[in-house]
Amino acid sequence: MQKYIQIVEDDEDIRYCVQYVLEDANFAVEAFEDATSFNNRQRKDNVDLIILDVMLPDGNGIDLCRNIKGDFHTNDTPVLIMSAHARAQNILDDACANDFISKPFDIDYFLHRVKTNLHVD
Repeated sequence: MQKYIQIVEDDEDIRYCVQYVLEDANFAVEAFEDATSFNNRQRKDNVDLIILDVMLPDGNGIDLCRNIKGDFHTNDTPVLIMSAHARAQNILDDACANDFISKPFDIDYFLHRVKTNLHVD
């Protein structure tokens, strides 16, 4: 069964690139440009991974991650946070995220981190 990933990234070029790479690797992807559109999304039970940018125009990925991890329905969903401005350990501690990747990142490394969080080869 195809894994389903949601992305929240405000930079259109990065969002497009990440979505393209993931779809090319045979993942189903839904992308959001800000916290509001993500929070207003139609809730789905089959989300396998959520990828969040830290800096968003209307909020931040740390708060989104806390909300995801604090919700009984989504607290088991792995969350990978991306940032060019934050330190990995601080993010993992502050947001309760499962993983962190620093921007800019190598596409192969990014896919490796995604697959590791999804427990797929």
